[in-house]
Amino acid sequence: MNRLEGRWNVVLVFVGLAGLWGCQGLSTKSAQNSQGPLSTAPTSLSFGNVPIGTGHTQVGSITNASGSSITVKQIAVSGTGYSVSGVSMPLTLAVGQSANFNVRFAPSNAGAASANIAFSTDNGTATVAASGMGIATGDLTTSPGNISFGDLLVGSTSSQTETLKNTGGEDLTVTAAAISGAGFSYAGLTLPLTLAPNQASTFGVSLTPATAGANSGNLSLTVSGSTSAVDIELSGAGITPATLTAIPTSLTFTNVQVGQSSTQTETVKNTGGSNAQISQVVANGTGFSISGITAPVTLTPGQSTSVSVTFAPQSAGNSSGSMSVTSNASNPNLNVSLTGSAVAATQNTLSVTSSIGVGSVVDGLSGTQTGTLTATGGNVLVSSVSLGGTDPAEFSISGLSLPVTVTTSQPVSFTVTFTPSATGAASAGAAFASNASNSPAVATLTGTGTSAPVHTVQLSWVAGASEGITSYNVYRAIYGPSSCGSYTDIGSTSGSITTYTDAVVTDGATYCYATTAVDSEGESAYSNVVQATIPPL
Repeated sequence: MNRLEGRWNVVLVFVGLAGLWGCQGLSTKSAQNSQGPLSTAPTSLSFGNVPIGTGHTQVGSITNASGSSITVKQIAVSGTGYSVSGVSMPLTLAVGQSANFNVRFAPSNAGAASANIAFSTDNGTATVAASGMGIATGDLTTSPGNISFGDLLVGSTSSQTETLKNTGGEDLTVTAAAISGAGFSYAGLTLPLTLAPNQASTFGVSLTPATAGANSGNLSLTVSGSTSAVDIELSGAGITPATLTAIPTSLTFTNVQVGQSSTQTETVKNTGGSNAQISQVVANGTGFSISGITAPVTLTPGQSTSVSVTFAPQSAGNSSGSMSVTSNASNPNLNVSLTGSAVAATQNTLSVTSSIGVGSVVDGLSGTQTGTLTATGGNVLVSSVSLGGTDPAEFSISGLSLPVTVTTSQPVSFTVTFTPSATGAASAGAAFASNASNSPAVATLTGTGTSAPVHTVQLSWVAGASEGITSYNVYRAIYGPSSCGSYTDIGSTSGSITTYTDAVVTDGATYCYATTAVDSEGESAYSNVVQATIPPL
């Protein structure tokens, strides 16, 4: 009997080994937490805190604690964020055999999450309880998200404060920072930098442009555990200082009569790359003055402003002075040289054609007439001409390049243009300002606006020799460029009338005309052809 019993034990051991060989992941264990025919180890799983978007996995096992083989038919998981892997259903376990399984917790939301994992067999169900907490990961935010330094003078430095804040639910660490772009730098950021949830830290970012033009860059921050960097875009522009330029660089007033004045225009332009503010403009020197500008004046790059400089001598001789422009430009004191020569007052006079009549002009068209300026007693400097009187808008003066000097030996001609806007007489006065004793000299300008003429073509012909003519047809064609075009019937008369008036014609056009006679038998051929040319407007 002892020998037979020994053989039976050997057979049992061999069957157990065969079961293990045929099912990977199965094992024979003697210590289990029994829950009936099927037991689990452990009976509960705790995952602790797991960041949202990640997952943690733990391993458990199920064991056949019965006296016969058991088939696990189904695994059911209740609870959000949990899953089971590592085993395939159905799973048959021999007596004492075990199988490992994986439980993964991957939360999608923050907060506590629990689950129950049930292994179902024909003999009952074994369960494993699982619990865990989803937490928000660290989230690095930057304020501002992008930094713009605007326009900076070349060589100057501007700094701005950047704030880093952890808006997530667990600590994060900034491990590295890399800055790109010419002229950009940062200071006050010590790495590695660990930020607890809701903690913030500040540091400085600067731009020092070395040349004029746009600057762009990027500050890239590396966060431990993150696959992507946090980027802060950087921008700015280097600009050159403001520089004021005088155009022209000097002004000369020649032979201005004592008691009279002469005015010239000076232009001040900002030729630099940044704004310039003019705080003061003054004239220095006897007889010189300025007008037309009120400080302060700001000039953007490329912008200019005009200043009127006047020389009004009170005695004969030469004068010198300057116009001084004070600003915050790179050349804060800009000076324009002024020189002038004054001559004693004389009885020079200026004569102008007293009455200039342009005549009749069709409304909307223009007519011209010539006038003459004559100096007596000495040369006369004509500085300006202005129109006044009843209809100044219908007249204009051209042909003069002011200021102009009229010498006693050489009169100066000018053109008066009359452009009437309505029919009827029009008049205006032209006043020529000069340094003559009779300034201003005035000419009367006149003209008459007329309506455009209305043209017609009168046609007549000899009556036909045939009796019974009932009517005549009139045909017209446009002539051009070298022959008559296609004829069109434009009208008819009775057989007793041999005249016709064409009142619908175009100014400047040439027409060909022919007539035909109509009787009971039909219409004759064209008569001889005549041409009529309509005068242009």
